[in-house]
Amino acid sequence: MRSAARFRAIALTSAVLLSGLAMPATAAAAVEAGTAATVVSTADGGTVAARAGRGAGGPGRGRTAVTPTLAGRLAATRSVKSLNYYPSNAAWSSMWNNFDAKRIEADLAKVAGLGADNVRVIIFPQAFGYPTPKAKYTDRLEAFIAAADKYGMTVKITLFDWWDGYSDTANSITWAKTVIAPFKDDPRVLAVELKNEFQPDDASAVTWVRKLIPAIRAVAPAMPLTLSVDGATGAPGMAKIKKSLAGTSLDYYDFHFYGSSERALTEIRRAQDAVAPVPVVIGETGLSSDSDSEGEQAAYLARVYRAAREAGVGSVSPWTFTDFSDGAIPGHSQVSGKPAQYKFGLHRVDGTPKVAASVVRTAWTSGATPNSILNLGFEAPAGESPWRDNLPQAGEAVMATDSPRTGRYSARFSNTGRTSAGLPSLAISPITPVQPGHRWHAEAFARGANATGITEITLSWFDGNGSWIGQHSSTRLAAGNTGWTKLFVDAVAPAGAAGVQLHLKSGDNKGTVWFDDVAIS
Repeated sequence: MRSAARFRAIALTSAVLLSGLAMPATAAAAVEAGTAATVVSTADGGTVAARAGRGAGGPGRGRTAVTPTLAGRLAATRSVKSLNYYPSNAAWSSMWNNFDAKRIEADLAKVAGLGADNVRVIIFPQAFGYPTPKAKYTDRLEAFIAAADKYGMTVKITLFDWWDGYSDTANSITWAKTVIAPFKDDPRVLAVELKNEFQPDDASAVTWVRKLIPAIRAVAPAMPLTLSVDGATGAPGMAKIKKSLAGTSLDYYDFHFYGSSERALTEIRRAQDAVAPVPVVIGETGLSSDSDSEGEQAAYLARVYRAAREAGVGSVSPWTFTDFSDGAIPGHSQVSGKPAQYKFGLHRVDGTPKVAASVVRTAWTSGATPNSILNLGFEAPAGESPWRDNLPQAGEAVMATDSPRTGRYSARFSNTGRTSAGLPSLAISPITPVQPGHRWHAEAFARGANATGITEITLSWFDGNGSWIGQHSSTRLAAGNTGWTKLFVDAVAPAGAAGVQLHLKSGDNKGTVWFDDVAIS
């Protein structure tokens, strides 16, 4: 853990999402394309037939296992519906030190119920035993993989988290080969990340990984290999990795995205350009509902899924399945004392789903990320709306039932002022990513009672670095008492635009203004 932009959590989820849901077909079907062998290696060094996947006989049964190919595994890696995982009460290394097979299997059943066909798991040399992994821990890894397979999911394994022993290359290779060799031809294991959130400016780390890559390829030639960078390092860090590994290439790059979701398309394309033509997946992404609302967390993920689809990135892995309970993160971790780290889950600690769970499930099961998540009619419960107050010191909107246009609620401003930065407003960003030259339309209905000042809606444009570059405004609501009036703005995204915010503004207003029934496209 080296960046505050990187976040992790997990908790026991609710059975609610499983009701009426079919388990997904396993991604191992894609892995098997073009293969023919009929045995796989087990963790104890033996072989067994027909142990992976899910066929007519139920989860984990009824299908003959075949030896995967590098091409098949890589193709599957680029499209899997993957989710990051730790148990709610035992995160990071605690998962392995306090391994609870029943809890883990129950969690993985519910992960699959969301529509996932892959799960990412991280292992630690210090926990497993180094340089020789302890049998107890390799058995636990096998148990985890078997549990995922039972519910039709493959596994991506990440090695060497919490690791900086780069001077010990020989033992690092021994440890990694011992962990990975039993799964080299096992279709239940999809890919291996050699080092979690690699630091490309560390010369000793670069030397270490340049030796590790060929060693792992020698023992597992059909296993796709990758590295990830943290959210702060981003695309420039990926470019540094590619340059430093010239002649010792990776099969794909794992982009951990925790930047502005409004500009996700620009950031994803920067990552792609940094390592082209090597493919990119998004191995971690998400937003904590501790510092933002659960509604904004859901909208964040919806924007990332939509941007990834636009960029041609087929696999997006949210961080993470559920929130963490108190004490779940080991105390020696630098993130254990940060409240935000405990609330990146798609579910709360009590297992109830957040709005984000429905976003991910919909993205995985139908490919859709609908605008309904934006609460454009203001009907969402408290805490589930992604609208944000802008300049609230000059006036703050409240959700009111006294004058809705439709439904029960509208957004009400009363007795507002202004600041040197402008008028107070409610702000939202669309799900659809911004691209220069594309046409945009936004509208909202407004009415006033003894209204004064300025009431309007605006589209505010931002570049790829988050700097404001301009705005387009609607006509203004007339002063005094008015009925419901449509305010609208049509605009073309300017050159350099990477993000847009829709603002519902009412400032210098000694009366009251209501907004309702917003649209943006």
